[in-house]
Order: sequence, then structure tokens, then C-alpha cells
Amino acid sequence: MTRTNTVRAGDTAWTRCPHCSSYLYVKRLNRNDKVCPDCRHHLRMPLDERLELLLDGGSLRMLDEVPASADPLGFVDSKPYRQRLAEARERTGRADAAVAGTATVGGSPVVVAALDFAFMGGSVGTVVGDILVRAAQLAGETRTPLLLVSASGGARMQEGCLSLMQLARTSQEIARLRESGVLVVNVNTNPTFGGATASFSSLGDVIVAEPGSLIGFAGPQVIRQTVREELPAGFQTAEFLHEHGLADLVVPRESLHETLAGLFRLHRADTADGAAGHGRGEPRRLSTRAPAPARAWDVVTRARNVGRPTTLDYLHQLADEFVELHGDRVHGDDPAVVGGIARLAGRSVVVIGHQKGHDTAEMVHRNFGMPHPEGYRKAMRLMHHAERFGLPVVTFVDTAGAYPGLEAEERGQGAVIAECIATMARLSVPVVSVITGEGGSGGALALAVANRVVMLQNGYYSVISPEGCSTILWGSATRAPDAAAQLRLTAADLQEFGVVDEVVLEPDGGAHEDPAGTVDRVGETVAAVLAELGTMSGDELVAHRHARFDAFGRLGADAETVRAGAA
Repeated sequence: MTRTNTVRAGDTAWTRCPHCSSYLYVKRLNRNDKVCPDCRHHLRMPLDERLELLLDGGSLRMLDEVPASADPLGFVDSKPYRQRLAEARERTGRADAAVAGTATVGGSPVVVAALDFAFMGGSVGTVVGDILVRAAQLAGETRTPLLLVSASGGARMQEGCLSLMQLARTSQEIARLRESGVLVVNVNTNPTFGGATASFSSLGDVIVAEPGSLIGFAGPQVIRQTVREELPAGFQTAEFLHEHGLADLVVPRESLHETLAGLFRLHRADTADGAAGHGRGEPRRLSTRAPAPARAWDVVTRARNVGRPTTLDYLHQLADEFVELHGDRVHGDDPAVVGGIARLAGRSVVVIGHQKGHDTAEMVHRNFGMPHPEGYRKAMRLMHHAERFGLPVVTFVDTAGAYPGLEAEERGQGAVIAECIATMARLSVPVVSVITGEGGSGGALALAVANRVVMLQNGYYSVISPEGCSTILWGSATRAPDAAAQLRLTAADLQEFGVVDEVVLEPDGGAHEDPAGTVDRVGETVAAVLAELGTMSGDELVAHRHARFDAFGRLGADAETVRAGAA
């Protein structure tokens, strides 16, 4: 573990960065929030300074004092536990390794609980458990977001199995907050290990980490000594966790306050329900019945044009605020699926979408918009987030299909798509899906089980790609244009069948000819649909979605009947 000593103003004029060994002027380092100006290493920050950094100035009100720790085991190592406690209290001025209180972040009220690594390594004993539990219960009683700031070596060995029980105590309180729809945000700093990561530090709705922070269950030294494994460079850093889908955001220290302020603001009731207005006037529906295309293959070609707006293009232009969340909390963060919390049309929504890119490098990085299982697990995680906080879901669909490779199959591609479809079907919040380009088979449907399905004029939606259909039925992909015509995959066809509810017209030549204008048209239509769906209760939304898709199973039903069943 990298040693990062706390630097106290006035102790010395100079210190050295533990990462790059540069000599640093202490006053300059303190002004820089203890971030090395040469290598950007984040040195350990005293708890009081960290709270000052994260919270609005003067807003913190501490909870009442808690009883001091006892010595239930009479534990003695090189010195008695009671002596260690006394020395830690003398050194830090705290009763134990955690503090809690109420505060605001960017004007949003929060309950905050934070661990002090300077007190016995931020270890979690019964008193720390008491403090965290009291903070979580207060958050639940007042329906105020809970901010958990961690720096811990894990459970406190000197309290034996009683310290282990704190993992269950704190986890069950956060589980109760989940059930009641109270936001929990983790900020994990260097180091966060053991019992902390095996409980409260890993259970937040959003997990934020500081750059370079060491975060894990078993420390590197324990792993080497226990299983004799060689560990890769960067192992258990915040960046490692982000890459492996275990952290949403890695945020530099100077940006933490504003990032947290945005998260709390987007989850506040006065923005979530659109009460603040969206500043664009009354939403207008700019969709219509799609004109019949000259050829289905022309539509397929336009749908695949790399100049068409992507999910991130829609968000950058339409969203007043957007915080992208990452990872499936299991295996990885699939860049072929992007999502997060956004403010669209004056209300907070969860946005999920396929992401391709506009150049070769980005398209390769994002696997040409073809998700792996972790992309769909991330989507499901965001759907559950929307359900928990009563936020509408807006999806942007543009994929040739789910990735069909070996690793995807090993990680359960078909099963996770099935779970994604089932999850989306039962959401009790409004769901709007926009097919912006390609709608390829189950990989597209997994993000399109919506109350309303909107489609761009030159998008397509099909059970299989024209090339795949041609290869299976004619033995060669050369008949793809014929297959496209036979599959009836255009917006006009699908609107006739009731598969698509709304069609947004594109400029002559396709959306890539006027991307900004296309984005605005889609934004107006989504705003209008959200306003209409917002009048329905959760039960009505689920029933409406069920009826919409159930209608497609009525044998012999004509298109008019199908549309009526989804109305």
C-alpha cells in the first residue's frame, strides 16, 4: 500500500510526495487540497478538512456524542486495547473512528457519516457501527440522502466477532434505505478495505472514488501471503475498480463537491417531478406518420451512417445536467451502453442508450455499439435506480445487436438480455424508448420494452439483420436488400403494425445531414410523451406496457386491432 502521510500546515515548510518524491511546499500543497501539483497524487486528507471540502461551508451539525468504546474482549497485543483507544482519542480529539451529522451539499440537505483513518486506521468497531446506524436511521426517518465517506482498514480486530457483526448492522440499514427510496452515495478514499468494502462502503446507489485510492476486500499483502498470487500493476486502485464495473465515478478531489452537488440536486423531489419547468416552452410533438420509403435497404444504409447522432450527442444537446454512471457492480463497465441521471425537459430522468461513436477509434472502443452482458447488467442497474427513486426512463436504441462472441456467451448473454426485458416490463415509472438508428433483434429490444416507442424516420427495427436473414435463407449475404424488404423493418411498416407509436421525421438525406435539428425534434417529442405518461400511476404504467406488448400475440389480429390493444 502506498504510504500517504497527512500533511499538517505549520509542521514543516516542505514535504515530499509519496508517489513521485517531488519536494512540495506545504502551504502550496494545502491550497491545492493536498494534491501533488507535479503528479496529481492525492495525499491523505484529515477528516475535518475533507468534510470542509465536501460540504457547504458552515452547514455541518454534528449528531449527539456517542458512548466511548468498551473493551469487551480484554484484548492485548503489544499493548492493551484500552490504551490504544486512549491514545487515539488523545491524538484525534474524537471519541472513535467515525463522525456523523447533518449538512448541505450544493444546497441539498444530506445526512453525512465519515470515517477517520487517523483513529486506529478507521477500523469499524461497535461504536463506529452505532454512529453509522444512527446516521442511516436518521436519513430514513427524514427521507434525506445519506453520504458515506470511507477511509478504513476494515473491521476492528480488538473487538473480535462483535466488530464483524457491524457489517450486518450497517448493511441492513442501507437495505432499508433502498427499500424506502432514500439515496445513498459512497465516497471511498485511500484506503478502504476489509469490512468496510464488505458492507456499507459498497452498497451505495452511486459509488464515487478518489483517483489512485486503494480499495478492495483483502489487501495486496494479505493476498500475496495467502494465495501467493502475483498482482497486476494498478491492482485495487480506484481506476481498477472503475474499469471492472465496481465504481461509478473516479473524481479528482477539486471536483468532488460539485459532482456530489449535481447528484443530490438531480435526485431532489423538486427537480425529479419537473416542477421547476424546462424553459423550452410547452413540449410539441414533432412526430407524424412515416412516409413510405423508396426502398427498405436505403433506410438500413441511412440508419448505419456514422454521422447520425449518438446517445451522448442527444444528452449533450438536450440535458441541462447529466451525471454518467458506470459499471455493472459485477464484472465491468461496457462502453457500448452509456447511462446515468439527466435533467431532460425540466425533470430528472434515468437515461440509458447504446453508444457507437463517430470515428473508427471510438467505434472500436465501444465495440460498434454491440453490448456485452455487463452492458445489459449496467442497464438493469440503472432501471432499478429509476424505480427506486421514481424517475422516468428514457432509452436511445442504436445497435446492430448484442455482441455474439465467446466471452459474451460465457457470461450469460442470452440470460441477461432476458432479465433486462423482464425488468423493463415491470417498471412502475414512465418508459420511453427512441430507436435512433439500428434496432437489431434482442439486443435492441432489451432497451425498448417501453410505454411508448418512438422511431426516427430512417431507423430500422428487426428480428435479425438483413445480412443475417439473407445468409440463413439464401446461403449468402448478397440478398440483404431483398431480405430488408421482406422483413418490413422500416418506420412506416412498424407504425402500421403498432410496434412503433411515434415517428420523428428526418431532414432530406437523413439525420446526419442536420444532427442538431434532428436532436431537437426528438427532444420535443420525448418531452411531450413524458408529459402524457406523467399523468399515469405506477400500476397504470405497468398495465399499459403489458397490454401494449401482449397485443402482439393475438393470432389473426389485424394492425388496427394491435394498435387498439396498446392504446
